[in-house]
Amino acid sequence: MLLSLYSLLTLFLTLAYVIIILRYLYGWKLLKSWTVPLGFAPETKLSILIPARNEEAYIGECINSILKQNYPSGLYEILVIDDHSTDQTGTIANSFEQFNVKVLSLEHYLKQQDKNTVAFKKAAIELGVKQASGSLIITTDADCVFPPDWLLHMVSFHELTEAEFIAAPVRFYRETTLMERFQSLDFLGMMLITGAGIRLQWMRMCNGANLAYTKRIFEAVNGFEGIDQLASGDDMLLLHKVAEKYPEKIGFVKSPETCVFTPAKPDWKGFIRQRLRWATKSARYREWQLIGVLALVFLFCTTILLNFLLLPFLGRVVLMLLLFQLGTKILADYIFLKTATDYFNRGDLMRFFLPAQALHIVYIVGIGLWSTVKKTYHWKGRKVH
Repeated sequence: MLLSLYSLLTLFLTLAYVIIILRYLYGWKLLKSWTVPLGFAPETKLSILIPARNEEAYIGECINSILKQNYPSGLYEILVIDDHSTDQTGTIANSFEQFNVKVLSLEHYLKQQDKNTVAFKKAAIELGVKQASGSLIITTDADCVFPPDWLLHMVSFHELTEAEFIAAPVRFYRETTLMERFQSLDFLGMMLITGAGIRLQWMRMCNGANLAYTKRIFEAVNGFEGIDQLASGDDMLLLHKVAEKYPEKIGFVKSPETCVFTPAKPDWKGFIRQRLRWATKSARYREWQLIGVLALVFLFCTTILLNFLLLPFLGRVVLMLLLFQLGTKILADYIFLKTATDYFNRGDLMRFFLPAQALHIVYIVGIGLWSTVKKTYHWKGRKVH
């Protein structure tokens, strides 16, 4: 009896997983690719915010790639918010002062506050928004670089669609190891999910490395108020606040020309810390669809591992369930990731599809379980929660 019920649960989770994948593909297909219209002349003043902590290895390249944008130099400013760096991050950023780059000190801004209760990245963004002269805020990370028409795509989308909260794709680059390629493949799938979810208004996601919102809408939802005690969530939790009041003002720029590039984590330690940081904020998500999908995917992957462990004890029934689950997941994921890699011109990553499948199952279950018991982690040299 128990085995029959368990078999039915396994089949249900497998079917649910396929339906989720098909819904993502449907939403992605509905989402139109964005191109900058011929003759488009931007009018929006931008403030590009770069929170940075100990990023001396990357900050120079990041700023240089912004300065090479095909966008009028008089219509944007770059605000680097130095988050208590102990290296040369601030000095390098200050060397670009003649190019309308301003460096703000988070340490000075927070000197009157209890730093034990501060979510530093949110505080950095809040400082940047307060000092911004632009009507459109664009946030990114100090280890990112950008294609030359990035700002044109973001602004044309904002001006022509009147979207006031805009998500856009992020992808990894310069991969050299299997682990980095796994992250890159996984992340491209997340970009497809992000675009599809926003298009369907079904489960909204975004990434703070490539995000834009008007100063007006940030202030209208009182910024990070209510979520300011969490170290993470400067992107998705803010998105959910906006979605509650202004769902029609949210958009996703589907275009490889808007894709921001950032390096993958070089080792398992960094990868686990990153994913734990993302997972620990999931309890604060405000959209039940997102929570439900994350739970279903976790349970589906958990039953795959469980069936593998039960093989020596339950024999043929579990073997059939396991083969059915694996075959279904591999086929669904292949179609899904092939769609993502083809669109972003990264078909080379599909060579690593099969080993990535094994890593994907293990990390979904492992991070999911660990995040329920581990509420603190180390990030940028800090112990946070």
